[in-house]
Amino acid sequence: MNTESVIGDGAKVEKAAAPLPINHRFLEPEKAVKTITDMAIWEKSEAYMEYIGFIATLNEAIKAKPLSVDCKVSENISKLVNLLEKLDKLINDFPPVEQPQRFGNTAFRDWLAKVKMNSTAMLQEVINPELHLAIPEIKVYLEESFGNATRIDYGTGHEMSFIMFLCCLYKIGYLQLEDNVATVFLVFNKYLDIARRLQQTYRMEPAGSHGVWSLDDYQFVPFIWGSSQLIDQPRIYPPAKFLEEDIIDKFAEEYMFLSCIKYIKEVKKGPFAEHSNQLWSISAVGSWSKINQGLIKMYKKEILAKFPVIQHVLFGSLLPIRRFPIQH
Repeated sequence: MNTESVIGDGAKVEKAAAPLPINHRFLEPEKAVKTITDMAIWEKSEAYMEYIGFIATLNEAIKAKPLSVDCKVSENISKLVNLLEKLDKLINDFPPVEQPQRFGNTAFRDWLAKVKMNSTAMLQEVINPELHLAIPEIKVYLEESFGNATRIDYGTGHEMSFIMFLCCLYKIGYLQLEDNVATVFLVFNKYLDIARRLQQTYRMEPAGSHGVWSLDDYQFVPFIWGSSQLIDQPRIYPPAKFLEEDIIDKFAEEYMFLSCIKYIKEVKKGPFAEHSNQLWSISAVGSWSKINQGLIKMYKKEILAKFPVIQHVLFGSLLPIRRFPIQH
């Protein structure tokens, strides 16, 4: 997606992504950040700029909108949601197995192996034939979105892979600017449901959890986009209201931020201020707009600038590691 102009730290004005040239060569994505010194290459790369711009564009698109807002649902959005529903139903075929260890149920490996076995065929069903050459490149991002089969863990790197998958769908022209709201509210939100179901069903470990000092054990971006939804929302103002049980119960279906809080309260016991200190401290910030901008900055610093996360990121022709061209 081409960024036309940048406003502040999070808002961007977009024009439609330029169509790919007819002779575009797709590549199977691979890791490129092998050492700490490679982080500087990542932070100046096209992939980094595209990714940040994509998050900021969708952040702007859903500002002040509840999940139930009447948004355009294109045929391609519907097909994507159907694909995710199939992956969700597939969990039923792989119930947790009896095993001595409490965490990391090995049935997850079988579910993920089945997803990888079927990903090409599933994407061929939803993507128009003229774009099928892109599938070997974009399917890898989808496959890496649900967790690690070896460690049976899930974290912000897997979430990032799914957002890169969505970004690639825009880059190839499968999704358009008019799909922005539905991409977050229907597609990403459905993905979030699946991620939570996997975490619960297979007792997945948090990948690289920082304990109480991280925002959340598993996710980050739904807090960014969720806080954008709450800008100019008088019923959940001041932001400290997001800690109130009746507010959570009433609005969790409408606002991603509150659905995240509800989920944390369901899976964690004890005082919120102790198990989710960072989120608790956010409640003292005066406005959702400040929270939103602060979370974008925090995401860049705590996730995108951390080698343990970025060493697993995959780069291809759509999200390349090459340097972002400086435009004069």
